[in-house]
Amino acid sequence: MSNIRMLNEKEEASGDVEVSWVDQQRINEFSQYNAKIDDLEDQYEKLKQEKEYLDDVAMELELADEDEAVRYKIGDAFVHVSASEAIEKVEKDSEKLGLALEDVKHQIDVVQEKMEQLKKDLYAKFGNAINLEKE
Repeated sequence: MSNIRMLNEKEEASGDVEVSWVDQQRINEFSQYNAKIDDLEDQYEKLKQEKEYLDDVAMELELADEDEAVRYKIGDAFVHVSASEAIEKVEKDSEKLGLALEDVKHQIDVVQEKMEQLKKDLYAKFGNAINLEKE
């Protein structure tokens, strides 16, 4: 079966829409937001995974003896701290990551709102002559 079909007159006529300078700026802005949202989603996934790792570490530390020395990574070095001190540090780091996750999620929501508005404006003008959907 062939997927080739003839365009009807309405579809054919809509392909001749003139692109103004303002329209091109909107298309470029949409493209920039599209790239930004990809970066933000990658950042969100990395932070989410790091938070999961910290949660796993916190659970492991709960099983350790409070006075037992554990190695805790600070920068590129490992230092020996008590398990209770390590738990406190992990909880603080986890809280910071939670705030960072919320911030990135908020940024994603803001960018998506802007993209939806641009999509609405661009589809209103260009109809089927433009494709703004991710593949």
